[in-house]
Amino acid sequence: MIVILSSGATKENLQHITRMLEERGYAVHVSEGVERTIVGAVGVPADPTQKAAVMEQFEALPYVDRVVPVSKPYKVVNKQFHPDPTVINVRGIKIGDPTSVVMMAGPCTVETEEQLMESARAVKAAGAHILRGGAYKPSTSPYSFHGHGEAALKMLAAAREELGMPIITEVMDVRDVELVCEYADILQIGTRNMANFNLLREVGKTQTPVMLKRGMAATIEEWLQAAEYIASQGNKNVMLCERGIRTFETYTRNTFDINAVAAVKELSHLPIIADPSHATGKASLVNAVSRAALAAGADGLIIEVHPNPEKALKDGAQSLLPEAFVKLMHDLAPIAGAVGRRL
Repeated sequence: MIVILSSGATKENLQHITRMLEERGYAVHVSEGVERTIVGAVGVPADPTQKAAVMEQFEALPYVDRVVPVSKPYKVVNKQFHPDPTVINVRGIKIGDPTSVVMMAGPCTVETEEQLMESARAVKAAGAHILRGGAYKPSTSPYSFHGHGEAALKMLAAAREELGMPIITEVMDVRDVELVCEYADILQIGTRNMANFNLLREVGKTQTPVMLKRGMAATIEEWLQAAEYIASQGNKNVMLCERGIRTFETYTRNTFDINAVAAVKELSHLPIIADPSHATGKASLVNAVSRAALAAGADGLIIEVHPNPEKALKDGAQSLLPEAFVKLMHDLAPIAGAVGRRL
């Protein structure tokens, strides 16, 4: 349930109601907005049969405006709990700011230092804010390239040192979370791990921002419940990533769900990032789908860029050349302006 405090509620009132909820077996999440404070009560109370009576008791308090039951299975990431959009600050880059769009770009996989730095310098020069690059890579085939691990993390850190760009990279295993957190500014949870609940809980115990990709066959509600696993552990720095879902279509790698961008804005306060590279699997389609995602309300885009896509160890077909990324940035600028944002 959600307890909405009146505009005149004091810090002492907030402490009082927090204590009362905790005594009844709830975990408490507080959202302090500009005009009022919302207290979210999550969990099963000590006596579940008394929930209605508890709601009435709280509603009778003079500093409580109203009490609202929440029927959705996800609570902390629900927009009812947190009406204002969450803005995640990553080394000064604000993700989820309604006035700006964040661009993440770089190679799918860190292959060599030369390849990474050429990509990083190119996307930085074009206006990207955050550098992407995979140190650990999941693959359907056990014989594919799976990344250089910590060696790649060190290369990403060196690129950040030179260019001043925060880095986002994937973590795949609970055992690697601590190591990846030493290097990464944003942890990426890939589509295959959206339902890896142990991993979600583990990254939830950190305060490192997390980008959670939608499972390739996941509903929007399942995706939001996965985000709830992270947020319920205390890490509220969560952003979602629509990367396409698996449908009957075979021309594209996946099907980009434009509905999901708008739906997440309606259901949750979390930022939503679009990944047109994985959604389409075709470099020729990335520009058009990026423009559509931005127009639909995406808070950012994550784009694969490689200096030599034909020689890429992973996902070369969906990687843009640096000059194509420059064109993309140019094409996105007027759309950003049209929806009241800036690149």
